[in-house]
Amino acid sequence: MVHQYRSNGYNIVLDTDSGSIHLVDDVVYDMIGSLSADPSLPDAAVLESLGDSYPEDQKAEALSEVRSLQESGQLFSEDIYHGAVLDFKNRKTVVKALCLHIAHDCNLACQYCFAEEGEYHGRRALMSYEVGKKALDFLVEHSGNRHNLEVDFFGGEPLMNFRVVKDLVAYGRSIEEKADKHFRFTLTTNGVLLDDDVMQFCNEEMDNVVLSLDGRKHVHDRMRPSRNGKGSYDLVVPKFQEFARQRKALGKQYYIRGTYTHYNLDFAQDVLHFADLGFDQLSMEPVVAPADAPYAIRPGDIPVLCEQYDILAREMIRREKEGRGFTFFHFMIDLSGGPCVYKRLSGCGSGTEYLAVTPWGDLYPCHQFVGQDAFLLGNVDDGIVRPDIVDTFKCCNVYSRKACSECFARYYCSGGCAANSYNFHGTINDVYEIGCELERKRVECAIMIKAALAKADGED
Repeated sequence: MVHQYRSNGYNIVLDTDSGSIHLVDDVVYDMIGSLSADPSLPDAAVLESLGDSYPEDQKAEALSEVRSLQESGQLFSEDIYHGAVLDFKNRKTVVKALCLHIAHDCNLACQYCFAEEGEYHGRRALMSYEVGKKALDFLVEHSGNRHNLEVDFFGGEPLMNFRVVKDLVAYGRSIEEKADKHFRFTLTTNGVLLDDDVMQFCNEEMDNVVLSLDGRKHVHDRMRPSRNGKGSYDLVVPKFQEFARQRKALGKQYYIRGTYTHYNLDFAQDVLHFADLGFDQLSMEPVVAPADAPYAIRPGDIPVLCEQYDILAREMIRREKEGRGFTFFHFMIDLSGGPCVYKRLSGCGSGTEYLAVTPWGDLYPCHQFVGQDAFLLGNVDDGIVRPDIVDTFKCCNVYSRKACSECFARYYCSGGCAANSYNFHGTINDVYEIGCELERKRVECAIMIKAALAKADGED
């Protein structure tokens, strides 16, 4: 499968199955378009398909280049990975990451919160040290030979249970050497309880910190008020700025992570607002909400949102050339290496490699399935007691989703989010269409940015 598009003055051709990307001139671009329906079209027919649009010698040269790419497997290549998914179900389950719901409670009342202000279809609760300790032991026991293990302290708001966070990190560090493991801890926070002690601890122990901020003041305060209805922007932004300054000075990761909704379709301005505040590691996600929610993204919003990604991409190129660039998570793409084929086919690993743990120790495929009884896998005392659910997630990949078969972005998004598929279609083996449209646009922009910066640097 070949995908062609024009962006910011570039003619870009992506050969889906080989991963090859080509910047081409107009004649090659049009010629590849003529071959898309039938790559085996005879040379004479290919040349004739372009008519008098280009000189004969230019067409002949272009045809030679196109045929050379075909012969080298960089254009109209075959899908050689379909058979790789057949043994997924037979693989031994190795858990490499846990999302610890350290607090099913929150001090904000975000309108779009899928966790129902931290309750997750249940009751408010804080994880005890004993439950968290069992969760870390479970992770070590089921991680096979994997050395690096990921643990994300999540909520609700994790800092409402900060003492247990600190104790669990200490416990994890105490067992690393004997178990031949290394824990990489992450914490996601809304910033309300962020203070000097928290910053110091996170700078010492957290490999990454995710800071929730939705954008400009009016945008953030509308969607992320406190329980008394007041906005939280003025409270958290100065803290985030100081925290980001410290993390950058130490060479440590952080992310400003926002959510855009129907209320701020001009979300590129919110991302640029983050950059203007001094943040340089940024993410902005589209809200996923029931179609009847007033803030939900609608199909009619997609053209506007795609244009916003174009605006953001062009501005990122400009700022990078000026020496004040920043990272945008959804435009991060590795064209020379990237995830292995297994990850490209199977995605995030929810339900197999990645699990969520509730405050009372129940195990779910990921944080977005928490509270849904049909996906309760087991608990930290008994382990996984529903291997049939795990097997279902093992077989969830780009080939189990019909919509992915004709999508050029399938090896970049790996089929999308299983929870979104389930919430909109009742099965994990479908796709969330709005998310797919936006992901395809993000992939196009990411490739264009790579092309523009490579040309600016004189690279091939």
